[in-house]
Amino acid sequence: MQIDLYLLNGSNEGDRELQLQTALTLLEEHFGKVTNASKLYETQAWGKEDQQSFYNQALHFQTDLQAEEALNICQQVEHQLGRERHEKWGSRIIDIDILFYGNQIIKSDRLTVPHRLLHLRNFALVPLEEIAADFIHPQFEINISDLLKNSTDQLKVVKLSDK
Repeated sequence: MQIDLYLLNGSNEGDRELQLQTALTLLEEHFGKVTNASKLYETQAWGKEDQQSFYNQALHFQTDLQAEEALNICQQVEHQLGRERHEKWGSRIIDIDILFYGNQIIKSDRLTVPHRLLHLRNFALVPLEEIAADFIHPQFEINISDLLKNSTDQLKVVKLSDK
C-alpha cells in the first residue's frame, strides 16, 4: 500500500539551491519520482538565528516503505551530501525532515511523526501549504492552511521566483 510521505529539505551552507536539487535527485533514487514539490523558499534561521538564511522545499512522495526505512534513507542522503551534526539548529549543508507519514502518529526513540515542531515553523508550513493545503494534521485534526493561519512564527519566508 502506498503511503503519502511529506518531507522538508533545507540548506544554509554552500550552494543552497544545488544542495536541495541534489538531495531531491538522491531521494528519487529511493522513493521514485517526486509526486509534488514546492517552489524554493528563503527563510530566516529558526531556533538559532545568528546564521545564514535557509533555502527550504517541501516534497511529496508515494512510498510503500516503512517510516523507519524512510528515515534511514533521509539520513543516508544527508550523509552522502556531507551533513555533519555539530549543534542543535546549527547551520547545515542539508537537512531532510519527515513531516508526515500518511496520517500515522509515530513516537519512537528515532522518529516522531508528525514532526513535533511543524506547527511552530512557517519555514515548513509555507512550502507545505503550497503542495498540501488541505492535508489534515493527524494530531491537531486541522489542515495545513489553518495551521499556517494560526501560526505565531514571525520569521520571514520568501518564495524564490521561478525556482
